[in-house]
Amino acid sequence: MDLLSGLWTYVLPFLVILTVVVFVHELGHFLVARWNGVKVEVFSVGFGREIVGFTDRHGTRWRISLIPLGGYVKFFGDANEASAPGDVSHLTDAEQKVAFPCKRVGQRAAIVFAGPAANFVFAILVFAAVFATSGRPFTAPVIGTVVDGSPAQQAGLQPGDTIVAIAGIRITRFEEIQQLVPLYGAEPMAVTLERNGEELTVTTHPQMRETKDALGNVTRMPVLGVAVGAGSSRMERLELHEALGEAVMQTWRVTSGTFVAFGQMLTGKRGTEDLGGPLRIAEYSGQAAQMGLINLVMFVAVLSVNLGLINLFPIPVLDGGHLILYAFEALRGRPLGDTAQQIGLKIGLMLLLGVMIFTTWNDILRFVRG
Repeated sequence: MDLLSGLWTYVLPFLVILTVVVFVHELGHFLVARWNGVKVEVFSVGFGREIVGFTDRHGTRWRISLIPLGGYVKFFGDANEASAPGDVSHLTDAEQKVAFPCKRVGQRAAIVFAGPAANFVFAILVFAAVFATSGRPFTAPVIGTVVDGSPAQQAGLQPGDTIVAIAGIRITRFEEIQQLVPLYGAEPMAVTLERNGEELTVTTHPQMRETKDALGNVTRMPVLGVAVGAGSSRMERLELHEALGEAVMQTWRVTSGTFVAFGQMLTGKRGTEDLGGPLRIAEYSGQAAQMGLINLVMFVAVLSVNLGLINLFPIPVLDGGHLILYAFEALRGRPLGDTAQQIGLKIGLMLLLGVMIFTTWNDILRFVRG
């Protein structure tokens, strides 16, 4: 693959997708800040030197910056882009009214939480639009074939069985099986099925096997060893209220799946090689673009959920870290000292840089190994 082809196939979709989800995130901060009377000095997509920008009539500098791996909104009264509190003692009464650090703790918390919330709302709206216009895949959860020697065969599952629940969670589509099984890894899993009008529950032990997607990517995934019958799938358009409900559920599936994956990594049930950084996001962005507009839009929604979720992690520098500080301030009656906050921000920044280096190294190893 030549350089120009790689740029067009992977880098361009990556930059477009990342710009969209970062813009949505920062727009959440911006809007709620304005609603609470906070002056916004800078709205930046990207970090570092400004490439292009303009100043609006409210004095906000809107800019696209050199390093496209995030963004920030700088409020009046902040010491820096990470929302470290600045010295507001010298400000006039009029300036203090529009300074972020001078707002009530509840207002500051709402402004900070608005970024991740915007990502979740955006994802729900995108999912709903896709489900209402193009539809969602629908396959009845009826087993067409059972792979010889598979966990499903060992548990006694048979062709013609209808799976009605996985790990106690009721399902109505085969696609839900594909979404639920990976969440539990190789742990024993209860499968409730209907056979000849009767329900029975069996225990399966999914096996970790290498699977290949439509683009040839090989990953290790837990499998049951069942498949649907030929020609049993269709696209199902949903009414608007149904699409919104399903969009909320899809957003929850992405969120819970991320939590489960992190939990499995922490407990050693899943390797940290599954952690990916900007290079892997660029790869998946390009693949989604190659698979068509709908897949690309769905990937944008998934990435938006993950961006919102990661920003809620209780790490200084991230929104979740600020929310922890505000909760502490509300309980204590006064904020943590400036020195302690600065130390926390530095630790958080070092932690984030370490994670980025680690995930980038993971991506490089993955590409080298093929």
